[in-house]
Amino acid sequence: MEIVVAKGLVKEYNSLRAVNCIDFIIHRGECFSLLGPNGAGKTSVMKLIYCYMPPTDGQLHVFGLDVRRHASEIKARIGVMPQENNLDPDLSVMENLLVYARYFGIKKKEAIKRAEELLEFVGLSDRAKTNVERLSGGMKRRLVLARALINKPELLILDEPTTGLDPLSRRQVWEMIKREQQRGRTLILTTHYMEEAQLLSDRVAIMDSGRIVETGSPEELTNKYGGTLEDVYLKLTGKRLLGGEVIIGEAIKEE
Repeated sequence: MEIVVAKGLVKEYNSLRAVNCIDFIIHRGECFSLLGPNGAGKTSVMKLIYCYMPPTDGQLHVFGLDVRRHASEIKARIGVMPQENNLDPDLSVMENLLVYARYFGIKKKEAIKRAEELLEFVGLSDRAKTNVERLSGGMKRRLVLARALINKPELLILDEPTTGLDPLSRRQVWEMIKREQQRGRTLILTTHYMEEAQLLSDRVAIMDSGRIVETGSPEELTNKYGGTLEDVYLKLTGKRLLGGEVIIGEAIKEE
């Protein structure tokens, strides 16, 4: 079943065309990853999907619903893990989950039950009463993931879920994401880590300058272009990712 369908999708900010007439389909139960340098349009595509903003032109349907006319219905069925740890610093770990559950009209008793289950899932049960400011970076990312799952979403959007984490914390988040895959949840991922994309993705769309330049499974892309997934990325975009930097020719631009 098709969960997301985009045809001729366009997003403009004043005179800047961030998303330039792209087509793609995301199927139920797959992990679909968007790869590309900063400014490629990845985050804009994700924001269009979770109805943060409307398209400028083209068609975009999520769960068969038009994002322009059914934004509220779509949002209720989506979980979003943003790049930022936008947790409430004045609240405890548990309180952050319970407050967020209210946005979905989840009754308190059910919200507590779900929150307890999610804290166990992300390994934070013993931190339920801890203020979020006392958590490590890895713990905060795991809590943001738990928050994104509080409404039992059919579609989970992960915008650079492990950026800035140490290798151990990154792998812990990967394991949690893989468990969601195994449960049949549909995932959309953006990442600058090629290992992450290789490990988690069923299909990858490589973006550059607002366009999708190639789509396929990691295996299909490496077989077609040779080398690793990062080599494919380099061949198609002319840009090399090294840690948190985008290298274009001899110039280095911090992300």
